[in-house]
Amino acid sequence: MKITAAEVFVGGPGKNYVTLKIMTDQGIYGLGDATLNNRETLPAAYLQDYLIPCLIGRDPRNSEDIWQYFYRGAYFRGGPIAMAAYGAIDMALWDIKAKLADMPLYQLFGGKSREGALVYAHAQGTDLEELLDSIAGYQEQGYKAVRVQCGIPGMPSASYGVSAQKGKAHNYITDFQGDAPHEEIWDTDKYLRFIPRALDRIRGQFGDELKLLHDVHHRLLPREAAQLGKELEPYRLFWLEDPTPAEDPAALRLIRQHTTVPIAIGEVFNSLWDCKQLIEERLIDFIRISATYGGGITHLKRIVDLAALHEVRTGFHGAPSHSPISMAAQAHLNAWAPNFGIQEYLVLDTPECDALFPSEHRVENGLFHVSDQPGLGVDFDESEARRYSYKRGFHPVARLEDGTLWNY
Repeated sequence: MKITAAEVFVGGPGKNYVTLKIMTDQGIYGLGDATLNNRETLPAAYLQDYLIPCLIGRDPRNSEDIWQYFYRGAYFRGGPIAMAAYGAIDMALWDIKAKLADMPLYQLFGGKSREGALVYAHAQGTDLEELLDSIAGYQEQGYKAVRVQCGIPGMPSASYGVSAQKGKAHNYITDFQGDAPHEEIWDTDKYLRFIPRALDRIRGQFGDELKLLHDVHHRLLPREAAQLGKELEPYRLFWLEDPTPAEDPAALRLIRQHTTVPIAIGEVFNSLWDCKQLIEERLIDFIRISATYGGGITHLKRIVDLAALHEVRTGFHGAPSHSPISMAAQAHLNAWAPNFGIQEYLVLDTPECDALFPSEHRVENGLFHVSDQPGLGVDFDESEARRYSYKRGFHPVARLEDGTLWNY
């Protein structure tokens, strides 16, 4: 069996999805996701110009050797651009292998450990009342876990994960399109004063059963994060996400010394080496690395296994920058992983997205149920893809009130 061709598609409804399709001489094809949010053309070009020519003629069943060929064979290793490209190739090869076996992908890992995987939605509001309404809306839809983000009183601009416009609390997807980054203003003191009061109100209204998550998005210094963690302990968060920049293990060690609030880290990680120390020293409770940025299923499965040895659970990144292909890859890992924790779920659940990526995967009562179709269980409609083209966008930039650049 040989790889005969591969093609890259860029575009989609509301997002610049980077979709890889690998074809074989037996008529079986595989799909992968290389979407690097707001840098989408870079992994696409890397695939097209450097990686695809090296794939032609190879046996797609040798996914381990192919992964090592690209990762270890490169003098300059890793990074988000390369790992997103490797990740797309790896997903597509696993898709092909599972189709050859006529099995859903999770069976190649050892089968299911659960029937449905817990997911969380994004509740948000420009103020606390709108946030409470958003939480109630997701609870009515059957969600058992929600991430809660709220506008901060007195903050000059919208907080992270919050719409700038009132009334967009439900199913809000950030629009990053434009010719330059939007600049937001951040005030740590206002944030630290408000968030404990907001969590107290939320817990008081919704009780103890609803799982609550909150994302700081790297905005705090280590001492500030430790202080926040201690203050939030009475509200029993499922996790506190990215309290400090993820690359500093010493910061997380300091936080651990002062609070027992569960910590989730890793959506910006690209390899096992980014998170190895954090896992082995148990400085985190959940690892957030994704199948795309983490170099695909082959590499992500190694990280899951290492995490399991150290009582760290999975909490894969699932923002709409990941296409349904990447989400499917993670869904199969979630079905199998003995140390599964939770899955972020914020895809573009629209008729347009469903038409581009047909699938039988489904979410019911707050659980993701993986399809039993062979392979990843997601297809790709090339005729639908022709409706879309690349549109440039940027993540916002955060500054303090005096103009100092801050962590986004």
